[in-house]
Amino acid sequence: MAQSTHTVSGDFDLTMDELRVVARYVVRHAEDVLSVFEQAVPDDPRPRAAIDAAWTFINGADRTKLQRATSFDAHRAARSAPSEAARLAARSAGDAASAAYLHPIAQAGQVGHILRACASVARIGEVEAGGDPAVGDALLERSRQRATPVLIDVLCRYPPATGGSSRVARLMSTLDHSLRQAADRPPGHTAASGADVGRRECTS
Repeated sequence: MAQSTHTVSGDFDLTMDELRVVARYVVRHAEDVLSVFEQAVPDDPRPRAAIDAAWTFINGADRTKLQRATSFDAHRAARSAPSEAARLAARSAGDAASAAYLHPIAQAGQVGHILRACASVARIGEVEAGGDPAVGDALLERSRQRATPVLIDVLCRYPPATGGSSRVARLMSTLDHSLRQAADRPPGHTAASGADVGRRECTS
């Protein structure tokens, strides 16, 4: 299917291709933990429907009310889930669908639409490991490795995530900071990986 070249504008521009990169990043994390929700609530299809809607957009379809509706439904499923891990898993699915509608406004709150699912996956890992923060750190490192130059370029258009009192908020802030640090590395930095090539300076 031919992809739209439409650009949405606000404080800066976001292209549909850039939004698809963000949605792909989020949905990969949501898929990692979907089973956590489905094992807890096997008869609720709403988070899986949100993930399917995210892929519909990623694969080239226009963003439509399908992404909005399934995102809302997945977040409703999260509110009624029986455990923290199940709630976070369902919310991650909702975030995947809503990534198609990331707003081009320079507000730190928008960072959550890019990185909250990553932080939620890290928190779920901690919970399932009896609260071990080392597990969360390892999962954040995996999220860092998954981040493409385009993803980080989009992230750098927003102000840094503000810290919060919840563990998920703190994990998200940690990931946000580390990705911006990667973008700030000068060319040829010995610690840079291949994924760092082409990342612009992150001046937010």
